[in-house]
Amino acid sequence: MSNNYTQELKKTAQSMVVEGKGLLAMDESTGTANQRFEKLGIPTTEEKRREYRELILTTPNLSDFISGAILYDETIHQAASSGIPFIQVMKDVGMIPGIKLDKGAKPLAGHPNERVTEGLDELRDRIAEYYAMGARFAKWRAVITIGKDDANKNIPSQGCIEANAHALARYAALCQEGGLVPIVEPEILIDGDHTLERCYEVTEATIHEVFRQLYSQNVAFDQMILKPSMVISGADCPMQASVDEVATATIHCLLNTVPAAVAGIAFLSGGQTIIQASAHLNAMHVMFKGQCPWPVTFSYGRAIQEPALEQWKGDSANVDAAQKLLYHRAMCNGAASQGMYQPDMEKEPVGTAR
Repeated sequence: MSNNYTQELKKTAQSMVVEGKGLLAMDESTGTANQRFEKLGIPTTEEKRREYRELILTTPNLSDFISGAILYDETIHQAASSGIPFIQVMKDVGMIPGIKLDKGAKPLAGHPNERVTEGLDELRDRIAEYYAMGARFAKWRAVITIGKDDANKNIPSQGCIEANAHALARYAALCQEGGLVPIVEPEILIDGDHTLERCYEVTEATIHEVFRQLYSQNVAFDQMILKPSMVISGADCPMQASVDEVATATIHCLLNTVPAAVAGIAFLSGGQTIIQASAHLNAMHVMFKGQCPWPVTFSYGRAIQEPALEQWKGDSANVDAAQKLLYHRAMCNGAASQGMYQPDMEKEPVGTAR
């Protein structure tokens, strides 16, 4: 598919996955952000959410390791305390602004315990609005659950996989038409007691279907980013796969399903610990260096933000210390995206922001 934005989309996609950098997912909905604030005793106000997002986006030298950030609708309309819009704050330091476009996962009719992501209505108009504001990429998350439905049948069902893949493809085509690089995110949830092997089966089936649908909707693979979950044991599985097993299963699965033309792969962290998220990504680069046809990096949210949020606790006196923790996590993942992460990096003093 060729359109007016082809060259711009290719360039943006390549910039998003440039070597040594990844994406920061800071597109938590108001509800999710408030839940995290409540746990730490932070007031759940729009102003506190704005302060927190300012803390993130004004972290000194964050763009050393972060190429772009996915924003939520509330955030993209906000500004720093200096009055400079957040989009401009990002552009001034060379970070690409992105936007979450989906409206969340809702129950899928006829499929108990399964969900489909909504938000296609009026999406063309919303894309035009966000592009005019300065966004250059977007995200849409599909949610696939491994488990059993009410009739004790295995899920995900083919119907659920197809419904979510079709929505992802429609979204991606609309994004490219409107000048936004689509991040296509089919997340296989870590919840459950499934094995690594079962996760592999479901991930392979899901990504196959996603690319079948993307192809039928004429989505240009070299102008999109895939944001998959890693092939990993369910959180409650008694046999937890090792770091190397996760890295091997994940890369093998992607090599079997993802066209070589895709501009890049940026993993979600999906319930892993912050250390696991870095270690797994690093192992993929150490073990499969030169074997992947696409750049492989991160698009982490909580796995970069969590230590900073816990340090900040809503208190402006803690901003500097929180920003150092945020920079440190971004640095660890930037290193992991090149196979250069070492566990002893976690022992270094947190004052690493220059």
